[in-house]
Amino acid sequence: MKSKILALLRERRDYVSGQELCEHFGVSRTAVWKAVGQLKKEGYEIEAVKNRGYLLTEREDVFGRHELESRMATRWAGHPVYFYESVSSTNQQAKQLAESGCGQGTLVAADMQTAGRGRRGKAWSSPAGTNVYFTLILKPEYDPDCVSMVTLVMALAVAEGIRATCGVEAGIKWPNDIVADGKKLCGMLTEMSVERDYIHHVVVGAGINVRRQEFAPEIADRAVSLEQLCGQRVSRAMLIANVMKAFEKFYDCFEREHSLAGLLEQYNRLLVSRDGEVCVLDPKGEYRGISRGVNARGELLVELADGRVTEVYAGEVSVRGVYGYV
Repeated sequence: MKSKILALLRERRDYVSGQELCEHFGVSRTAVWKAVGQLKKEGYEIEAVKNRGYLLTEREDVFGRHELESRMATRWAGHPVYFYESVSSTNQQAKQLAESGCGQGTLVAADMQTAGRGRRGKAWSSPAGTNVYFTLILKPEYDPDCVSMVTLVMALAVAEGIRATCGVEAGIKWPNDIVADGKKLCGMLTEMSVERDYIHHVVVGAGINVRRQEFAPEIADRAVSLEQLCGQRVSRAMLIANVMKAFEKFYDCFEREHSLAGLLEQYNRLLVSRDGEVCVLDPKGEYRGISRGVNARGELLVELADGRVTEVYAGEVSVRGVYGYV
């Protein structure tokens, strides 16, 4: 009920009487009073004025389960919410929840990760009170070969969620980074549990740099945060809610066709390397070419010097700009 009270107070932007809350939620005045008191303890500023009711004063630094639930405007993505002050990694926690029976749309979010991971097992710095760390559980019925495309769907969602939240025009660096101003804002990691050709579950996680911060020396020249770019305070809960809203829209399209055919135009428009020279770091040997966007399977199309176009599958391959990170 606390999440629903928050959502109603936020929607009204004015005083809401205790009687109206009682009637709306079918509970007693005491239940409403207790719920409001608990919300205050969680950090919310809620005025209680006799004969007027309750008024929520918006703050952008409250982050937790009730805040996330109160902002979620989706049918299935982001329901239910599991929130942790600290967790080893949201992907790891999501896998455990999926194995215990949690269904599609379950969202795992945390204020801090103690063992965050990126692609290829790289460590992901995850301090408290600073960034966004979340993972979504999926229970798909398509073939395992389709799972690599889920990362691209999430990339589209994160880019749109960022624009909706703070106006930053984020782009996509294939296959799993979100960038702005030539620097990295977000990384993603998709993992699956599969048996033969049957997928038990997929978890897709993201870490987004939000607050102004000092980045580690090894990434300081290619990392940036949303608040550095937009110059204003960003609600982490609203950011996640906007990403979930966009993901639900894009994933529903992807799931109908089991391909990116319906999302290609939007994805390629945001691809920062499109029509630029890239270096493909393949374990078999690196090579250069011109990026021509992605195909319906999510593979990067790279035009070689002789005019041939090769299809690059993410796997263990990385792509860099010839003259820099992007």
